[in-house]
Amino acid sequence: MLRKEMTKIEIEKELAGKGDYVLIDNITRFAKESLPVETRKFIYIKLAEIYEKRNMFSDAGDISGKLAEMAIVMSEKANYFTRETENYIKAGFFDKADLAIKKIIANVKASERPKIMNEIKEFYKNQANTYEKEKRRSLAVKTYEKILTLNISDAEKDEINKKLLVLYKELGMMPKYMTMMQKVGKMRT
Repeated sequence: MLRKEMTKIEIEKELAGKGDYVLIDNITRFAKESLPVETRKFIYIKLAEIYEKRNMFSDAGDISGKLAEMAIVMSEKANYFTRETENYIKAGFFDKADLAIKKIIANVKASERPKIMNEIKEFYKNQANTYEKEKRRSLAVKTYEKILTLNISDAEKDEINKKLLVLYKELGMMPKYMTMMQKVGKMRT
């Protein structure tokens, strides 16, 4: 049984050899206690790792957000907010990802924002490509449409519009296909 006076090593030993769902239950209960900040941070990191391993990305995003709020150093805060955003994107919760992006913008220097936003844009692209490879076309469409709302170059827009054109046709989304066909046709002329 986990106790708040335990060290990190003792917590590790207590958690060792247990299944993921037992760990989630134990850690979640333990987190409700009044814990020192370092202990709470340690168990949240463990919990986020388990959630990510189990593809429970929304929960991992929630925990990453809590870790970001606990962080004192700005770079650490930005890393956790970025991780929160990535997990929400993986979960398909773009509204939550947008809120996490706003937290990033509010907590990082203006000079760091373009780099972080570029990372997030690339993560969206990678996730859309993953959906395509997995033949999860409707999720790929949703992700590509979201990318079009981001600050991207004209060349990137052209590339995404062409991908959407193919996906719309494959999914039988003929009205969107026809609209995109006209848009892509204008790009070629």
